Amino acid sequence: MSESKRPPDPPEDRPDRAPEGDDDAFGLSATTGSVRPGMAAEPSSLTTMPQSGMQEDKLDREMRARGFWGEAWHRFRHRYLAMTALSYVVLLSLVAIFSPAIVGTKPLVCKYKGSYYFPALYYFNSDWENPIFHNEEMVDTVIAAGSIVRYQGQEYEVDYVNRAKDLCELIVPGGPVKEVSLREVELISGGREQTIRFQRQYSTMLKRFDPHSWAVWPLVYQDPERTILAGEWPDQPANPGREEGVPSKYNFFGTTPSGVDVFAIMVHGSRTALLIGFVSMGIAAAIGISIGAAAGYFRGWVDGVLSRAIEVMLCIPTLVLILAMIAVVQNPTIWHTMAVIGLTGWTGIARLTRGEFLKLREYDYVSGAKALGAGPMRIMFLHILRNALAPILVPISFGIAAAILIESGLSFLGYGPPSSPSWGKLLAMGREHLGANFKAWWLILFPGIAIFLTVLAYNLIGEGLQEATDPRLRESGR
Repeated sequence: MSESKRPPDPPEDRPDRAPEGDDDAFGLSATTGSVRPGMAAEPSSLTTMPQSGMQEDKLDREMRARGFWGEAWHRFRHRYLAMTALSYVVLLSLVAIFSPAIVGTKPLVCKYKGSYYFPALYYFNSDWENPIFHNEEMVDTVIAAGSIVRYQGQEYEVDYVNRAKDLCELIVPGGPVKEVSLREVELISGGREQTIRFQRQYSTMLKRFDPHSWAVWPLVYQDPERTILAGEWPDQPANPGREEGVPSKYNFFGTTPSGVDVFAIMVHGSRTALLIGFVSMGIAAAIGISIGAAAGYFRGWVDGVLSRAIEVMLCIPTLVLILAMIAVVQNPTIWHTMAVIGLTGWTGIARLTRGEFLKLREYDYVSGAKALGAGPMRIMFLHILRNALAPILVPISFGIAAAILIESGLSFLGYGPPSSPSWGKLLAMGREHLGANFKAWWLILFPGIAIFLTVLAYNLIGEGLQEATDPRLRESGR
């Protein structure tokens, strides 16, 4: 027997369909969804709540797709002060790296007697300059008293020669002697033979020793270690000193009382500031993370011993230890200062690392790694550290700023490395001459602004990292 078809249900028995033309309690037509005539449409919480939930789900999916570090960078670059500070630090780093190309008196590259040299590397390490430019010598006929020279198309007799200042005095008939640069006169007769040495005087000796040589020079011809003499560079006078050393077109930030260009010291001093910050905190981070990780992971007596060691180190003032090191070391350099700052500045990093490891060692992924047979070192530095690294970066950023302040303070007090250009040394020079007959305001203004902006930038970067990586701060700003 064939099975008969069931007749369709009557309209009033169908739960998924309302009778045509019937309205619900909100004034909406069940069939068309239109608004009842004469009744204004109002937003309903029943429709807005799912939309907000969908937006939150979308944000969560985007966060998971970006990952932790991608989400941290996404939030960090939306903090304009932190991004401005990061841009400043990047710019300062570029200035420090390319400082020999910005300002200096040594060629970036030169061809001398058929070989290529890079004398500007001297500013990074004095041993990187080829000794040929210091020891090479030649016998040449030089101007002496009584020599006949040509100056501006006229012949004069030389009365006196000052080779230290590269000057000579010409006898003018019926008038006073005329003082000119030795580079501006041409020897005609009466010279004497003399052995001359290169002595790293590239601008004058390069062509003199090798007429076929060529060189690529920095953008600004000034030196962070010595003054510039008259005639050393075409159309550039000697650097003034004392009250005459105000900022000018040849000395952008003025000069020191001895005539050294402040702009050159500022540019090359940025290398000192960044180097001492990164190297010292690199040492501190390596020590602090290792000790904090061991204390937080192993706990027990290991934690007790390492925590007491951290507390002992907290009692040792960094500045006093550096001063003691300077008294013991015969020739202290900037590397000694970096080492002392790094060996005493790791305590804050160690305590934070310990707290993170105490928390993260209880997570399930650590138990899973132990179950798979991973050793303590692998678990500590491969699994736990990568998840604890974000909050550890914050004190490292603050520590770089503190290291720069310590180095500037030491140089300001006169205990800085004598051979390294430093912003703190400029401040010390300005302080010494505040009570003199002239006030060298440029020796205080420009290095003071540089120190302030650099320390502020690292502090803003640290705060930005903290806000971008702290889950509580991220959720509150959502």
